[in-house]
Amino acid sequence: MHQTLSPERVRADVAELLDCDPAGIAPEENLVDLGLDSVRIMVLVDRWRAAGATALEFADLAERPELGHWTALLTDGAA
Repeated sequence: MHQTLSPERVRADVAELLDCDPAGIAPEENLVDLGLDSVRIMVLVDRWRAAGATALEFADLAERPELGHWTALLTDGAA
């Protein structure tokens, strides 16, 4: 997927929905364990589709709910 999303944007969007400091989310941490539910994941899918990730599907995020995986997926591996 080629997007215009930055790693900082992905992290900030996730942190906003978790109501936490973006720096406090470890790349390998399970975001569902931190409180991200399926409704919030769909909010992110909609937000990131609007930002250019038009091929993004819910399953892309739900199968591996880790910030590092999502960042790589959405930014073509940019760190």
